[in-house]
Amino acid sequence: TYSGNGSDNQEIGHGIGIAPKMIITKRRNSSGSNWTTYHDAVGINKVFYFNSTAASSSNTEQYRATPTSSVYTVGVGGDINASGGTYVAYVFAEVPGYSSIGSYTGNGSADGPFVYTGFRPAWLLVKRVVGGTGNWDIFDNKRDPFNVVDAVLDADNNTAETTYSTIKFDFLSNGFKVRGTQSNINNSGDTYIYMAFAENPFGGDDAAPATAR
Repeated sequence: TYSGNGSDNQEIGHGIGIAPKMIITKRRNSSGSNWTTYHDAVGINKVFYFNSTAASSSNTEQYRATPTSSVYTVGVGGDINASGGTYVAYVFAEVPGYSSIGSYTGNGSADGPFVYTGFRPAWLLVKRVVGGTGNWDIFDNKRDPFNVVDAVLDADNNTAETTYSTIKFDFLSNGFKVRGTQSNINNSGDTYIYMAFAENPFGGDDAAPATAR
C-alpha cells in the first residue's frame, strides 16, 4: 500500500527483490477509480485496466519507468497517484518454476500458439492488449482437471462461468497451447498478455516426471 502525492515520477518501493512484470493498482479512498495495470509486454507510458475490456493505449500519467528490483515509478493520474489518495498495488514477478508472465501473438487457428512456461499451469490469465478489445479471461485446473481447459471466468465483469467452443487451451507439462479461434484469445496478428502459475511449484514433492496431458 502507498499514499499518492500528486507529483510526476513518484517512486514506489515494492520490496520483492525482483523487477515486476505485472502490477495491478486500485485507489482505496475514492469510488469510480479504475484498476490501472502495468505489464512488461505492454511497457511504460501505456494504460489498460483490469476492470475494462479496452486494449492498451498511450498514457503518460500511469506507469512512467521500467520497474527495477526495488521500485516502480508512477505519474500523476488519479487512478494511481492523486494527492491524498490511498492505494493498494498487487505486484507480480516472474519466478522460474513458479510463475510465468509474458505475451504471445495470435494466429487465428485452432492449432494456436504454444507458450512455454517451464511448468504445467494451474491458473492462467489472458487478455488481448493490441488489436482490439478483450475480456480478462481466467482458466484453471480445478474447474477443468483435464484438457481441454475451456471454463471461462472474466475478471472484468459479473457474468457467470461460461464455456465456448472457440475459447479453450491445453495445459501441458511445460506450458500451454491455444486451441480456440475466438478474438479474446487468438485473433491473427494480435498481441495477448498472460500470467500463469504452476501446478507443482518448483517441481513439488509430489510432482511426477514431466508428461503432456
